[in-house]
Amino acid sequence: MIATAGHVDHGKSTLVRRLTGMEPDRWAEEQRRGLTIDVGFAWTTFPRVGEIAFVDVPGHERFVPNMLAGVGPVPAVLFVVAADAEWMPQAEEHLTALDALGVRHGLLVVTRADLADPAAIRQTASARISRTSLGAIPSVVGMDGLQRAIEDLVERMPAPDVDGDVRLWVDRSFTVAGAGTVVTGTLQAGTLRPGDELLLRGRPVRVRALHALGQSKSSVSAVARVAVNLRGVPRTDIERGDALLTPDAWWDARVVDVTAADLPRQLVVHIGSAAVPARAHGIPNGSRLFLSRLLPLRVGDRVLLRNPGTHELVGGTVTDLDRLSKSPFFLRAQQKALGRQGKLIAGEWHTDAWDDLVTRADTELTAWRAAHPMDTGIPTETLRHKLRLPSADLVAPLLTRRTELPKAIMKAFSALHDDFVAAPFAAPDANRLRELGLGSRELAAIVRTGRLVKVADGVFLPPEAPTCAAAVLARIDQPFTTSQARQALGTSRRVVLPLLAMLDRTGVTERLPDDTRQLR
Repeated sequence: MIATAGHVDHGKSTLVRRLTGMEPDRWAEEQRRGLTIDVGFAWTTFPRVGEIAFVDVPGHERFVPNMLAGVGPVPAVLFVVAADAEWMPQAEEHLTALDALGVRHGLLVVTRADLADPAAIRQTASARISRTSLGAIPSVVGMDGLQRAIEDLVERMPAPDVDGDVRLWVDRSFTVAGAGTVVTGTLQAGTLRPGDELLLRGRPVRVRALHALGQSKSSVSAVARVAVNLRGVPRTDIERGDALLTPDAWWDARVVDVTAADLPRQLVVHIGSAAVPARAHGIPNGSRLFLSRLLPLRVGDRVLLRNPGTHELVGGTVTDLDRLSKSPFFLRAQQKALGRQGKLIAGEWHTDAWDDLVTRADTELTAWRAAHPMDTGIPTETLRHKLRLPSADLVAPLLTRRTELPKAIMKAFSALHDDFVAAPFAAPDANRLRELGLGSRELAAIVRTGRLVKVADGVFLPPEAPTCAAAVLARIDQPFTTSQARQALGTSRRVVLPLLAMLDRTGVTERLPDDTRQLR
C-alpha cells in the first residue's frame, strides 16, 4: 500500500493513472474538474513485488481532512512535486502530516520535467523531506525508472504483522444489491476471513465475504486494501472513521493523554480515517484530550492533532487512555490496549502490583486488629475502600493467598463453598455448621482470611455476596419489599434481614418510610 502526497495539480492522479491504467478519481465531478476531492484507489502488479495498491489523496487545502483519511493508515508514500513550480504550501502541509504520523518509507517523484529543469525542486524537496520522519529518501524524475524505484521501496519495507490484531479504519461504506453493507479500508495488521467476528462501536458483527483488488478472497492479510461485506449491518450504522476491531484488543477511549504540549483548546484528532473534535488541557509532559466520541486506541498509538482554525498540524503519541495507566488494576479487555502484563486476580481483573497489594493488605489488617480487638475480622467493604479496590471480588483472593487454614477447617470450608455454589445467599444454619464441625473459633478464622463475611451472629456468606446481592436487586422493580428481596435472592428472612441492613449501612440501598427499599 502506497499513498500519494503533494500540492494540488502537480500530477498525483496522472501518475497513478499511468502506473495502473486505472482511474483513481471516482466522482464524476472529480473527472470533470480534473481535481481530486476525495480519496481514490487503484492497483497494479509489478513483476518483482506482486500486487501494489495506491491511495490517491486530494492536494487542495479545502480537502485536508480527506487527505488525512487516506494517508493515515498507509505505511509508505509517493511524494510528488512539479518541476515547473516552487515548493508549495500544500506540499509543506502534507509533509508536516506525514512527519506527525511518523511515516518512514517513501519515494520523491518529480513530474512535468519536460516543462522545466527538475534539479532545483528536486534538491529543495529532498532537503525538506530529509528533516522529517521520512529521512533521506530516493528520488526519480518522471516515469523513467519509476517502476523499479517503487519495487525497491516495497522491498525495503518491513514485513507486515499478518498475525496481529485487526483495526480496519473504514474510509467508504455502501450497499451492494443482494449482498448488503460493504465497507472498505486499509488493513494495516492482521488477517481477515469470512466468518470472523469483529467489533463495531462495541457490538459484534460478522464478516460475510471479502474482496481485495477487485477479486473475491478466502482471506486477506496485511498490508492490503480490502472490501468487507458485513452480515446484518445496516448501511446507516457505519461510516468513515468507524473501525472494525479484533475483540478485547483495543480500548474505546473518551479521555486520551498524548505527548504533544501547548495545544489549542479546540482541535481535531486524526487517526486512521477518523477525525474527532476534542478539547485539550495541558498536563505535565503533554496534554489531555477530551474526545467528542469514543475512539478505539492503544497506548503508543500515533495521532495527528489539527487546529481547525489555523490548519496547524502536530503529532503526538498516546500515553494513557481514560486515566487507566496509573491504576494498579485493569480488565482483560484493557490489557492489550494499555500494554500491560499482570496477574489474574478474580473474574477479569488483573494487576501488575500483586506483591504491593499483599503488603498493604497485611498492614491494614494489622492496624484493624489493633484498633478492634473484639472483632472477628475486618469487613470486606472496609478493606476494599482502604485498598481502593475496584471490586469486592478482589478482597477474597488477596486474603486467601496470604493466610492458610488447617486442613480440617479447609475441608469443612470446601463443603460450605459447594453449598454456596448451589445457593449463593443461603447461609448455613446452626445444624449445618455443627455437621461441618465449624464452631465460633473456626468460623472466625475463616472470616479473618476473607473467605467468609459475617453478616450477623450466626449468619455467614461469601465475601462477594453483598456485591452480588446488589446486582440481583437491581434487576427487580424499585422500590421493593423485604419479601420481594428474599424471593429474588432465594434465601430466608433469617438471612435477608441482616443482609439488607448491611446494604443499608454501606449505602448500597436506602430504606424508605414505608419499610420498602431501593438501590441508591
